[in-house]
Amino acid sequence: MVIRGNPMQLGGVRSGVTDLHDIPVTTIDGDESSLGDHAGSVLLVVNVASKCGLTPQYEALEALYQSYRDQGLVITGFPANNFGGQEPGADAEIAEFCDVNYSVTFPLYSKVSVVGEDQHPLYAALTEQSPDAVGDKASFRESLRGHGMTPTEDPDVLWNFEKFLVSRDGSVVGRFAPTVTPDDATLVAAIEAELAAQG
Repeated sequence: MVIRGNPMQLGGVRSGVTDLHDIPVTTIDGDESSLGDHAGSVLLVVNVASKCGLTPQYEALEALYQSYRDQGLVITGFPANNFGGQEPGADAEIAEFCDVNYSVTFPLYSKVSVVGEDQHPLYAALTEQSPDAVGDKASFRESLRGHGMTPTEDPDVLWNFEKFLVSRDGSVVGRFAPTVTPDDATLVAAIEAELAAQG
């Protein structure tokens, strides 16, 4: 199920690029950038972590990227240390981990905060445009509580490996809970629908 609605345009559209594309980010190598570098592509924006039970999703994310990148899909990984201290490393360590363990070739960005007072503006915009995620959040929250952790509540990002699907024009058109794996039929169908859509 693709979450469609009337995504809020933060500041409207200028020459086919929304403000989401204009938010400054830094690549994992330290270069200033923005998602505008991928304007015209369908994006899957994922907050990632190296020491999480969901970390093996890197493998499926890379497979998804390899399968659909020639059709215009770009997966963007944003390391975050917000949940259980599961991304403690510096950017260089994260990049090496992703390369050595998962042969990641999709773009990785510098570590950001995805929740809280220091939430990165990109994640503020993503969660504002799509405040609710598809997936079994209730069971996942209960599991986190069972492990002595305090999960976030909507509209905040729930945990590592939450996924935001962004259309070619920069609108958030879907949001998927961490438990929705990259090869989940619901997510794949949503990606295929966006790739087929004429921008």
